Amino acid sequence: SEMKAWLIAKQGQSPPSLSFGKAVHYALGQWDRIEKYLQHELLTPDNNAVENAIRPFVIGRKNWLFSNTPLGAHASAGIYSMIETAKANGHEPYKYLCYLFNALPKARSLEEKRALLPYKLAPNSY
Repeated sequence: SEMKAWLIAKQGQSPPSLSFGKAVHYALGQWDRIEKYLQHELLTPDNNAVENAIRPFVIGRKNWLFSNTPLGAHASAGIYSMIETAKANGHEPYKYLCYLFNALPKARSLEEKRALLPYKLAPNSY
């Protein structure tokens, strides 16, 4: 790749004792890992999606001091997780939760319950 060729060219121009030389040496030493990372379809060089998903949680954490009990906190975490999973799978959270709360009591088997999970349903299919 162009980046690797550039690093190799720079390797001869900067002594390994200087910061830049150390950085070049380190990058070349990690090149196999860098290539595997870049070829993986689910990995991205930033974590913006994760940070955006947890932002409401971070902003609201003071409100959750009022969960009052571990069971309340567990319930809040479950709902929050379901909402974020619904968003990540293209659902409008309120609409999905309304559907879920109507359909869940009718589901009898584990398979019927699993079929209600956000990643099992197409958005707007209900």
